[in-house]
Amino acid sequence: MEAEAYLPLLDQIRQTGVTCILVEMPFNMAIFDSNAAESVISQFPQIEHWYMAGHSMGGAMASQFAAEHPDQVEGLILMGAYIYGDYPPENTLTVYGSLNQSVEDHLDYTENIVEIQGGNHAQFGNYGPQKGDAPATITAQEQQAQTVAAIADFLARGSRQ
Repeated sequence: MEAEAYLPLLDQIRQTGVTCILVEMPFNMAIFDSNAAESVISQFPQIEHWYMAGHSMGGAMASQFAAEHPDQVEGLILMGAYIYGDYPPENTLTVYGSLNQSVEDHLDYTENIVEIQGGNHAQFGNYGPQKGDAPATITAQEQQAQTVAAIADFLARGSRQ
């Protein structure tokens, strides 16, 4: 999906005081630049605590990067995705819509999981309906508001136990 589809969600997160950096991916697919975070981290040496985040395949690529760079990543935030690679579940927030059964089917951990009742896969972004995705029973605004609240809570607690 186009990176701009995530600006409404990121703007809400930013309003909680969190610096958000949106990275555009080649062909709008994170799989084509799974190490994009490396150059972003080097551009912002003043930022001390990095949390990788992503939706769907972007979450899988963020997870892979975090697993391969545990010394650089303090935590992982997944939306409509699950841990891919060897990254500690206790340092990971997983948020998914209750109508997105494919995520729930792949969860083999129980820490820091938020299931949004009535949410689906597509509504973490603002790109419209997604083929094969169940229609949500809540609005995109409500799904994103609950996501922002879950992220704020996760960050407030700190992922490192």
